[in-house]
Amino acid sequence: MWVPGSAGFTELIAVDHINTAIRNCDPNKTIAALMKPEAQLPEVYPSAATVYQAELFNLQQQNAVNYLAHDELAIAVEMLSAVVLLNQSLESKNAAATKTHLSNPSIGFNNLEEENLQRYADTLMTIKSEASSQGQEYLSWNDIQNCIDMVNAQIQEENDRILAVSLINEAIDHGEPTKTLEALLLPTVKLQNVRAENACHYQDVLKNEKTLKCQESQDDSSLLWLDEIQKGIDDANRNLENASKLAIGTTMINQCLENGDSAQIVAILQSPNFNLRAVPECAETYYNSLLEAKSLKAKDSDEGPWIKSSMQGMYNYYFNVETGEGTCVPPEGIVPKTSWLTGEEIQNIVGQITSDYNRQQLWFANEDLIIQLQAQARGFLVRKKYKERKVYLQSQEPSVIKIQASWKGYKQRKVYSERLEMLQKNVASVIKIQSWVKMWLARRAYRKRLQYFKDHNEEIVKIQAFIKANKAREDYRTLTGSENPPLNVLRKFAYLMDQSDLDFQEELEVTRLREEVVTNIRSSQQLEKDLNLMDIKIGLLVKNRITLQDVVSHSKKLNKKNKNRAEEMVTGEKQGIKGLSKERRKKLEAYQHLFYLLQTNPTYLAKLIFQMPQNKSTKFMDTVIFTLYNYASNQREEYLLLKLFKTALEEEINSKVDQIQDIVTGNPTVIKMVVSFNRSARGQNTLRHLLAPVVKEIMDDKSLVISTSPVEMYKAWVNQLEMQTGEASKLPYDVTTEQALTHSEVAVRLESSIQSLRAVTDKVLASIFSSLNLMPYGMRYIAKVLKNSLHEKFPDATEDELLKIVGNLLYYRYMNPAIVAPDGFDIIDMTAGGQIHSDQRKKLGCVAKVLQHAASNNLFEGENAHLSSMNSYLSQTYEKFRNFFQAACIVPEPEEKFNIDEYSDMVTLSKPVIYISIEEIINTHSLLLEHQDAIAPDPNDVLNELLTGLGEVPDVETFLGEGAVDPNDPNKENMLSQLVKTEISLSLTRKYDLREGEEQDIKGLMMKTKRLIVDVIRTQPGETLAKILETPASEHQEAEHLKIVEKRVILDSKTPEKMKHSRSILEEGQLPLEQKKRKIQRNLRTLEQAGLVSTENKYQDIINEIAKDIRNQRRYRQHRKAELVKLQQTLNALNSKKAFYEDQINYYNTYIKTCLDNLTRKNSRRSIKISGKEEEKGNKLKNISLKYTAARLHEKGVILGIDELQPNQFKNVMFEITPGEEVGDFDIKAKFLGVEMEKVHLHFQDLLQMQYEGVSVMKMFDKAKVNVNLLIFLLNKKFYGK
Repeated sequence: MWVPGSAGFTELIAVDHINTAIRNCDPNKTIAALMKPEAQLPEVYPSAATVYQAELFNLQQQNAVNYLAHDELAIAVEMLSAVVLLNQSLESKNAAATKTHLSNPSIGFNNLEEENLQRYADTLMTIKSEASSQGQEYLSWNDIQNCIDMVNAQIQEENDRILAVSLINEAIDHGEPTKTLEALLLPTVKLQNVRAENACHYQDVLKNEKTLKCQESQDDSSLLWLDEIQKGIDDANRNLENASKLAIGTTMINQCLENGDSAQIVAILQSPNFNLRAVPECAETYYNSLLEAKSLKAKDSDEGPWIKSSMQGMYNYYFNVETGEGTCVPPEGIVPKTSWLTGEEIQNIVGQITSDYNRQQLWFANEDLIIQLQAQARGFLVRKKYKERKVYLQSQEPSVIKIQASWKGYKQRKVYSERLEMLQKNVASVIKIQSWVKMWLARRAYRKRLQYFKDHNEEIVKIQAFIKANKAREDYRTLTGSENPPLNVLRKFAYLMDQSDLDFQEELEVTRLREEVVTNIRSSQQLEKDLNLMDIKIGLLVKNRITLQDVVSHSKKLNKKNKNRAEEMVTGEKQGIKGLSKERRKKLEAYQHLFYLLQTNPTYLAKLIFQMPQNKSTKFMDTVIFTLYNYASNQREEYLLLKLFKTALEEEINSKVDQIQDIVTGNPTVIKMVVSFNRSARGQNTLRHLLAPVVKEIMDDKSLVISTSPVEMYKAWVNQLEMQTGEASKLPYDVTTEQALTHSEVAVRLESSIQSLRAVTDKVLASIFSSLNLMPYGMRYIAKVLKNSLHEKFPDATEDELLKIVGNLLYYRYMNPAIVAPDGFDIIDMTAGGQIHSDQRKKLGCVAKVLQHAASNNLFEGENAHLSSMNSYLSQTYEKFRNFFQAACIVPEPEEKFNIDEYSDMVTLSKPVIYISIEEIINTHSLLLEHQDAIAPDPNDVLNELLTGLGEVPDVETFLGEGAVDPNDPNKENMLSQLVKTEISLSLTRKYDLREGEEQDIKGLMMKTKRLIVDVIRTQPGETLAKILETPASEHQEAEHLKIVEKRVILDSKTPEKMKHSRSILEEGQLPLEQKKRKIQRNLRTLEQAGLVSTENKYQDIINEIAKDIRNQRRYRQHRKAELVKLQQTLNALNSKKAFYEDQINYYNTYIKTCLDNLTRKNSRRSIKISGKEEEKGNKLKNISLKYTAARLHEKGVILGIDELQPNQFKNVMFEITPGEEVGDFDIKAKFLGVEMEKVHLHFQDLLQMQYEGVSVMKMFDKAKVNVNLLIFLLNKKFYGK
């Protein structure tokens, strides 16, 4: 009896719980109960809970009381745990663990053989894999036991089969078919298709195969394997079946032959018994051939019903034709049929017939090929025969030739003798026939040739033209390309040196257009100045700094000037030399000589510019100098103007530039003059073409927002926030740059603006860099001169420093203002009164700022530190600018560019003409006399001689002569002020012609000699110039020369006076031919003494010079045509500009009228009077005069320093500033210790222009350094109340 609390009682309770859990079919509870220590059961594996549940439930159901006791549970759990472990080893493919678990005694498998453990493990792994693929996780104990039993059965079956195979091999060796059949029929061997009636053939076939295997392996003990035995059985069965079919077919064929039935022959042959490819078309042939073969067979009277055939060529087969019985064993007393055809014979006969038939059909199908093959064979035979014959003849060639020669000789001699005899009898007739035939042949050939020429007339003309053109081109290439062109080539092109009517017409047209262009330029410049002054007056009016009457007065003057200019342009009246009195013509001719000298010798004007005060020199340059050079309207004037710029710039650098940076910080006169000239009509088109597209794109891009000020961005952001929220922002409105950048929104906007700025700047840079060839040659040449002159004066300056100066000229002074203010430089089209929006100007200003820093390699620092992210971009752009500036300085010299030198005027068709006012002539004369000692210190200077001849400076009345103005006219002064503006045309000429024998005139002598040589070689040919000069001219040559001279005289009579050559050149051109030749010889001797020509090379040097002149004449004509087009384009542009100015005048008139109307409505009692209180009030400003000591101005920062004067002496210098007659003009006087030293006329507009261009320091009186910005502030404060 169990005591509660004892171990046995606890175990009993645990067993009850286990049975209950098993009965409830809950694997989890079952495994939990089994794992309780109280149950004292072997180890269980929770992962196999379903296995324990299923197996224990089956055991419980098999029990009579449905209850498992503890010992039953212990045995079952131990066995199931072993099964689980076995499944795990199978799952992991662990063969060693599998064999170990199979051998575990606790698992209790039956019939387990140790030697078969590996086979068990392999089979179980295969079964486990299949079960897993079907969703079965574990193999049960029964599954494993069944597998073990199956493997045991397979092994037993394999052992039995091996034993049976060995018995079969023994039976085969004994050679008894019966025993062999018994062994084959053993059930354990499981062979297929074993037939008892074939036992004998089985024995033969298997015996043969075993013998072959022993021979191949060279092992007499070799055995046939099971598959080899099965193959032998199958081969034996197949042999017998095939032999039976063949025997049946043979029987049927022989019976048909005996019965004479030919219709069934083909069907039998095509039956499976024979399986031959019989052709129905050969049925009769088959029958006849088989019948014939059968008839040849000998018949034995004792033959039985058996026929004998061979299987595989080694086994016999016997067939009874009567009973249809077949056997491999020879029947007793067999006598085979010998009168019948065997199967092999039938197959051979049928096969041969079919093969013959197929071959015949093949021949028919390829008949053409066969014929061709036969032809080839026959050809081969014929060629072979021919070659043999040829070899024979070649071997007998001497004999053949001898025979042929003898026969031919005989025949020819016979024919010749007969022909000779006949001709000797008919000599007269032969001669007559020959003459007629020859005449007919010649006439036919001539007519044929003539007709050919007529038929190809156009082609002949073309060929002749081509040959002539080719010859002319070759000659011209020789003329232009040869180093020493021959005289005969030169003679062909000498006519090009003549001037035709077309040349004169083009020259007249060029002169006319040049006159109009120069007049329009002067008119446009004056009109532009008046409009600028009107801008200033209206601006001052708006700020109440002048009265409305001043503006109205200037407007009336402006309208009057414009009207007068319009009338002048319509009438085209110009006062030239011929329009003045006779006694004044000599005076004007002297001025022509003077201005020719000034124009062609730039040294005089260069010195004069720097002898005058700055205000006078600027006005002098803007009027007289550009007038003297016709605003560079053609290549000659441009060449001479550039020589002036070069000389003046070198003079200014050598005399006034102390440091290399003075060019940048100051305002050099020549630089200012060059930039002003190239930004005017001359270079404006270039700036417009270069910048207009990209500037207009920037202005029109509404989405482009550029700002470089963080404070402005901050304020815009705050305003945007207030607009969006409708509430006042809590952020401070006034912040510094650093405070603004602390806000992320401002930083983001600044970065976005910088990116946009870089993109836009790149576009401008691309436009600038791609347009280097469009930049005016004058700007590039002056840049080159500037760089070389600075390098010469400052040899220690680096390349970067020099290129920065060049950049200051090319970009900062020339391009930058046009980018910042495109409306002020006609870069874009503006309507009258139109303005650029402030946002547009801000964008352009930002771009210009970046380009300015990049061009000077000035990084963003200090106040612009917030833009430091662009410094790398600036450095990269500077390198591009550096290359651009270097390339800009690479230009040829003007002599090479324009192909002009100081002697070119002697070969040009027309004389240079300028259009200058009487006032400008008088002012120039006055300035030359005033500074004569400095300009021409040498008493023998040509300028001094010309000034002495001119005498004192005439006044207007003296210049015009008596009677030009009525002395009693009350408006005499106004009349004189109008007449002094009168423009006259001066045809500039050299006063002294070139004289022979003078060293300085050698080149002029060379020019005259070349003209004479051209006249001579045109009428008198010759191999060399010396030979021509030594050979007397014929009468015909003299007559030809006279025609040329007369033609030239007629042409010269039609030439306008100002386009005629000098009298000496005309007289020499009219000399007779022989006199010209003698004059040439004298000149050549003079030139040879000067080393310019040599008799050793037959005067080839002067021939080369003439060739060069011919080439230059052609280029001159081409340039003249181009100049015509260019002048017309310039004239059209000036007319457009004038129309714009007229629109601007109309706009100003409308504005002034509106102001007057408003003033009238506001106060009808007040009126504008010329001499009233209003004028007094307006003139009150003009009476103000300010006086400051230099010390006081130094304290204010206006005066920075005075050369040669210490600061403690500034108190002794007094400056007096007085307003001028015109608004914006000031007169500044300097006094030292009360003594007036100098006086400067200052334009307020010039100060504003310098401030705009960034010039912070200017020189006054050429000594005082003045701060431009503070001077403007002082004038605004004292005179305008600002």
